[in-house]
Amino acid sequence: MNPAWPRAAQAAEAGLFEETLSCEAVLPACFIPDGGHGRLPQAETLLRGLAQVEDLRSDETGEEKRGELPLLAQRMDAKLDLMLVLLGRLVRQSERPLPPRPLRWSARGLRLRLDADTAAPATDTAGTLRLQPSDWLPDELELPAIVAASAAEAGGHWLWLRFPALPAGLEEALERHLFRMHRRQVADARRR
Repeated sequence: MNPAWPRAAQAAEAGLFEETLSCEAVLPACFIPDGGHGRLPQAETLLRGLAQVEDLRSDETGEEKRGELPLLAQRMDAKLDLMLVLLGRLVRQSERPLPPRPLRWSARGLRLRLDADTAAPATDTAGTLRLQPSDWLPDELELPAIVAASAAEAGGHWLWLRFPALPAGLEEALERHLFRMHRRQVADARRR
């Protein structure tokens, strides 16, 4: 926690991240102050689908699971991977992409770094958080969020966004996604 942050920002940091799993990352994300409700069923479906795909790709035992598949299935899997990457590129070309931003994320909310030219919304402003949870899949989560605090820093500012009560299934899918992100970050750090 940065001691230079105002007291409200420090309280928001503690409320969102103390005694819960959180991950720091740079992901395409933005906050739209609009009082929106997000797309909760679609967010849960996206996170559950992402988990299923990543389960198939994981190598928890240290063995590559693709090596266990028949050759034809491996080829189909590789083609599907290629098609998803190409589809993602096409979607990104047709839409204005979300800017990659440093963030810290938990099931309670997140801290999002904004550029200096992006105005920080007032505390208690309701809006929609748009976030691309995976670099290989161009789909985005849209979650309702409320500004808990903001703090200016050199070259920009931080925005603390708290999620209102989410449906139990979405909260579980979000916690599972964050656990997987955390596990990947720990594994990457060990490899270095």
